[in-house]
Amino acid sequence: MKPSLYLIGIGSNQRHPLAGDPRRIVTAAIEALEMPEIDVFADSSVITSAPLGPSARRYANAAILVSSPLSPSDMLDRLHAVEQHFGRDRRGARWRARTLDLDILAWSEGMWVSDSPALAIPHPALRYRTFALGPAAEIAPTWRDPVTGLTLRQLFHRLTRPKPLDRRQAAH
Repeated sequence: MKPSLYLIGIGSNQRHPLAGDPRRIVTAAIEALEMPEIDVFADSSVITSAPLGPSARRYANAAILVSSPLSPSDMLDRLHAVEQHFGRDRRGARWRARTLDLDILAWSEGMWVSDSPALAIPHPALRYRTFALGPAAEIAPTWRDPVTGLTLRQLFHRLTRPKPLDRRQAAH
C-alpha cells in the first residue's frame, strides 16, 4: 500500500512521572511516534491553550505530519498504543486531565467514516479549535479541508480574526 499523509494533533495537560511536564510529554510523544510504518517529517511548535470542559489545567498542544502506509483505523490503533504507553486512561469523564491525547486531524486521501465514533476524518471539531488549527496551519498551511475546501491557514484565520462590532456596540 502506498503511504498516505496524516496530520496528527497532540495534547497534554497532566505530568507524567518519567516524561515530565506536558510540554516535555508532547516532545517525547513525537519521538515515540517515529516507528516502523510511521515517518514523522514535520512538527509544529508547542503552544499552550485553555482546556475544554471541566479540566482546570492548561494544555500543551502541537501537530505533526507523518507518512504511513497504515489505514486510518490501524493508525488510530497505533496512536492509542502510544497514549497508553504514556499512561492515558480512556475510561471515565470526557475532557478530563490527561497525560497524552493523539488525534488524527486530517488524511491526504480525504475523508474517512467508520462505524466507530472514535474515528472520523477530518476530525469533526478541527474547524472550531484554534489549539488544533494553529499548530496544523504552521506545518501544513495549504492543506485543504475536504469538507469546506478551505486551507488550514484560511480556517485558522477565520477563527482568530477580530470580529467586527455591530452598530449598536459601536455607538456606545
